[in-house]
Amino acid sequence: MAKKIRPDGKEKVTGRLKYLTDLAFSNMLYGKILRSPYPHARILSISTDKARQLPGVQAVITHKDVPGLNGFGIVTPDQPVLCKDIVRYVGDAVAAVAADSVETATRALELIHVQYAPLPVLDSPEKALEEGAPLLHPNGNVLHRAGFQKGDIESEFAKCAAIVEETYHVPRQLHAYMETEGGVIVPEKDGSLTVYVGTQHGFKDRFQLARILGMPEEHIRVVSSPMGGSFGGKDELNIQPYGALLALSTGKPVKIHQTRQESIRSSIKRHPMKITMKTGIDQDGRLRAHQTTIVADTGAYATLGPAILDFAVEHTSGPYMIPAVDTKGISVFTNNGVSGEFRGFGGNQVTFALEGQIDRLAAAIGMDSVEMRRLNIRREHDLGPLGQQIAETNGALDVLQSAAAVYAEKKPSSQNQDRWKRTGTGMAITMHGGGLGFGRMDPAGGRLSLKEDGKIEISFGFEEAGQGILAVIETITTEQLGCAKEDISIMIGDTSLVPSSGSTTASRGTSMVWHSLQRLKKPFLQKLLTRAARKTGTKEGQLSIGPGGIWENGECRLSFRELASEQAPIVISTQFDFPVSPDPIDSAHFLYTYSGVVAQVEVDLLTGRINVTELHQSLSAGPVVNEMGYLGQIEGGGVMALGYTLMEDVIMADGHYVTENLDSYLIPGIKDVPFNLQVKAVESLPAEDDYGPRGVGEIGTIAVAPAIANAIYDAVGLRVSQLPVKPETVLKSTEERGVLHGSQSSNSGGN
Repeated sequence: MAKKIRPDGKEKVTGRLKYLTDLAFSNMLYGKILRSPYPHARILSISTDKARQLPGVQAVITHKDVPGLNGFGIVTPDQPVLCKDIVRYVGDAVAAVAADSVETATRALELIHVQYAPLPVLDSPEKALEEGAPLLHPNGNVLHRAGFQKGDIESEFAKCAAIVEETYHVPRQLHAYMETEGGVIVPEKDGSLTVYVGTQHGFKDRFQLARILGMPEEHIRVVSSPMGGSFGGKDELNIQPYGALLALSTGKPVKIHQTRQESIRSSIKRHPMKITMKTGIDQDGRLRAHQTTIVADTGAYATLGPAILDFAVEHTSGPYMIPAVDTKGISVFTNNGVSGEFRGFGGNQVTFALEGQIDRLAAAIGMDSVEMRRLNIRREHDLGPLGQQIAETNGALDVLQSAAAVYAEKKPSSQNQDRWKRTGTGMAITMHGGGLGFGRMDPAGGRLSLKEDGKIEISFGFEEAGQGILAVIETITTEQLGCAKEDISIMIGDTSLVPSSGSTTASRGTSMVWHSLQRLKKPFLQKLLTRAARKTGTKEGQLSIGPGGIWENGECRLSFRELASEQAPIVISTQFDFPVSPDPIDSAHFLYTYSGVVAQVEVDLLTGRINVTELHQSLSAGPVVNEMGYLGQIEGGGVMALGYTLMEDVIMADGHYVTENLDSYLIPGIKDVPFNLQVKAVESLPAEDDYGPRGVGEIGTIAVAPAIANAIYDAVGLRVSQLPVKPETVLKSTEERGVLHGSQSSNSGGN
């Protein structure tokens, strides 16, 4: 793995890079959005007269000012842009203003009078599913049901020597990106609109905005890069409709940049879930039956809730082969904040539960948990978790063996205890599907062009969200073409200049760049060499592409600039779909990555505080394209998951956010990062594999929570079933079992 400097690295670390929220234009106005103070209420009236009369206010809009579809949603447009008669959560928008200053816009919101009639609040899936509960949407309070069955579940349970049944609770998590939602929307002189707003899918935003604004898509340009973080949170529209409506209303650029408090109130979060698992094992250590029920709180609107539930259902059995599986999932509308896409896409929640089951089962029959995993692990020629054909790989076994070696090395140190602290080591493994899955529109593509200035331009419809996609594009392009990085220019994140390449989601970016270059390079190089042969009078077979231009016998004969001097451009494009299983199983994935995680923790018996001292991740995702980017994704994902495990929970009560800002929401700081943070890449793939490197944007987050949970059990005997693990939970457990006084061994005890 060669270390390479990121193309955007210097600008970012020096602060010279301008994000889209840094942009400013002449005559620019400032927008603010009025959101509901109630989680559920009927709107009786909206009065904007006083706000319109405030000096400096240029526009005030309500639902009456939406010319097209008053709704958005990346799949189902069920969320009103501006609510007309009902509000369903405290982030619902009712009005928006544009003014000469942020202060004036803020004051204008205070002058808008909305009369509400509060309605009953459904602040949990259980309440929403009660008979007689008010219906939040015309089709009821169930957004989506999903399930999977194979084998005779009752017959297999009858063969089990031990059965473990447990209910796991996982929290609502904040994306906590550094740059909150925002940007500038500019009305152009020709009647078109330019939208400078961070998003993960510029073309999908353009499609949605066209419906809302009642204007052709080609009249809307979306510039979506760079942005300061997303992790899934900016895959859905956020401030774009309001800025666009205000810009068109005033004829001036409008900037909206949400405060952190506004962001928490309105942004999507990771789905809270209640997961009940009943899993059985025979005396030899073979998993026989696995039954799961998932209840997801999707909040007030759909966004990607159905797909996330489907993904969770698919991954409930993880990298294990189990004869009988029965999984049922339900995603429920509530009056809580909207849950949506988040790094891991439902895999984090079910993996925490599954790996907790595995360690509990191993203990129940007195078997080593590593050996039990090895006995049940998915092998190279096995089918996928939904019975579908998948890309063959021994990735699951590879990461297990790698993690097992680390676990064997670190486990003895768990015995090094002192009076006030206990050390524990735990492990977990997982698999994660890349792409959107069978039956989902998942287009990809790219374009290579030789520009007039001699630069080879590589274009994709991807967005740069801090994930390092520019370095991936640079590395793959130069390696595949044989040119130098100075020879290329990268164009992404601008719908007017790039081809539609699908979303910057689902760990698909690296894979799609690689697949695109496989299709583009041969015809592109052929055209370059044909032109070069004509210009030099040399046979094509004697020429090759190299740094700076066309080479012959170790010398550069023709620069790319000289080659581009002819008027006829050289442009090669490709369009294709992300690889999917040949089996027509809805939402099933084909390309998987695998991870094995070992965590070591130190538990303070006086405070209950848990310190993760070591975190080791072994990944099987094919060849590493860029080492710095690879390490950044896995290390960063691991720290994000550490926060999910030990401290992060966006608390809601009665449909209101108790957590309103980062002053009451803890995320990991530099002192929380394990002092020993290790990443091992397992790069081997079967010789016949034609699918290249897989993306690693999500896999580093998924198995960390169960590894830490298993380490906590090793340290103090506490079986974790709810995240985040709070110090008071640890203290209560250790006190009840006398761990502090030494009356019970550290690795014994129950729930």
